[in-house]
Amino acid sequence: MTVNMTKGQAISLQKNDGGSLTAVRMGLGWQAAPRRGLFGSRTREIDLDASAVLFADKQPVDVVFFRHLVSDDGSVRHTGDNLVGGVGQGGDDEAILVDLQRVPVHIDQIVFTVNSFTGQSFQEVQNAFCRLVDETNGQELARYTLAGGGAYTAQIMAKVHRTGGGWTMTALGVPANGRTFQDLMPAILPAL
Repeated sequence: MTVNMTKGQAISLQKNDGGSLTAVRMGLGWQAAPRRGLFGSRTREIDLDASAVLFADKQPVDVVFFRHLVSDDGSVRHTGDNLVGGVGQGGDDEAILVDLQRVPVHIDQIVFTVNSFTGQSFQEVQNAFCRLVDETNGQELARYTLAGGGAYTAQIMAKVHRTGGGWTMTALGVPANGRTFQDLMPAILPAL
């Protein structure tokens, strides 16, 4: 059963049977919004990029993105860069896989960001979402929909963080501006 998340909402990543999730996929999907023009509706390709920044005690220690597809410890892996979106027509256009059992103990938060590498604002994007899937059985656990567009070029979507002996996901939905995860660091830090 999927939980449609709202900004600031947190869900435990414990399974219904009391066990812990072992591997999750953070999926990102989007489509370019049609624009009205002199010659009718048309779309312009938009390159959104998913990134995962790994933190230890509020300090960034590693990142996974289109130029660094696997974390140094191998626990987080990006499936590859999609330059146009809409390929899955509702499915994941980019995905980041997290092996929660392999994440080093000093990593306490993983923040997932989305940015428009080509610089278009989210007003030009439609059907954008971030979702968390149990990678062991393909079950969608949570979905955060980017609604309303906006005059910004990035979003700090969600984070997974350690709580007690397990993990929790929190939908952040913080708008920001920047073409890369590096540009977003000032907006990420207050969300930790």
